[in-house]
Amino acid sequence: MERIALFPGSFDPITRGHESIIRRALPLFDKIIVAIGVNADKKSFFPSEQRKAWINELFADEPAVEVIEYEGLTVDVCRKHNANYILRGLRTSADFEFERMVGQINKKLDQDIETVYLLTMPEYTTLNSSVVREVYKHGGDISQFVPVTVKHRRVAPKE
Repeated sequence: MERIALFPGSFDPITRGHESIIRRALPLFDKIIVAIGVNADKKSFFPSEQRKAWINELFADEPAVEVIEYEGLTVDVCRKHNANYILRGLRTSADFEFERMVGQINKKLDQDIETVYLLTMPEYTTLNSSVVREVYKHGGDISQFVPVTVKHRRVAPKE
């Protein structure tokens, strides 16, 4: 059976921390589906099409990485794409508590799907998309926080 992992998130924008988790997980799985969650009730900063393009460009040389957009329950998307694993990164103990709760709920929703957690590399522990957006909104240089596919493609945020 193929080992397929779904890595869900907003990726608004993708950060070097996200990239690190994906690259470090590649040897563990046959395929990683980066799943951009689209929530109609939550306003995103960058258009989902732009986020998808950034991630596709970043992993253009990795045939094991696929990028999709999705709505609804993560476990339903896993079933649809035959993903047996949900991949998550952990930065802090607060992340652990939140991710543990979500992982346990997902396990109750589908016993066949395992959540796999990778610890964030120390240099990315303080990094998250919210902070990157704030720096960006106020004209700061985000190049040290995001992959090259993002920093050279500064676009106007969605209004």
